[in-house]
Amino acid sequence: MITTTDPIADMLSRIRNAILVRKHTISLPHSNVKEAVAKLLKDANFIDAVKVESAEVGKTLVLTISGEHENARITEITRLSKPGRRHYAKAAEIPVVKRGRGVVIVSTSKGMMTGEQAKRQKIGGELICKVY
Repeated sequence: MITTTDPIADMLSRIRNAILVRKHTISLPHSNVKEAVAKLLKDANFIDAVKVESAEVGKTLVLTISGEHENARITEITRLSKPGRRHYAKAAEIPVVKRGRGVVIVSTSKGMMTGEQAKRQKIGGELICKVY
């Protein structure tokens, strides 16, 4: 079994790779952080469904990127904060992606949320990724 040093970057790479080969669903090892990021992507209408399934060992996160005969709605998905270089921002400094058409996911003291939600609640945090 391969362990990665950055599981969120691994998740984003799997999504990116699946979109490139026109795959509609992917499954990956479950973690609460990955599930929170996936649910935010679903709420922002970038992916269709998030499902947690029990596996032989632990759980599996199954993401439905798009319908069977649809194109993916994600054009670009980029990791902002990396294990070697964390990227934090105050509420006023949270970036806007593509004039509001994209989403920044922020890890705050009150959990994962979009940049828009964090600005509204005036909370800063670690910038996880940006999606457009």
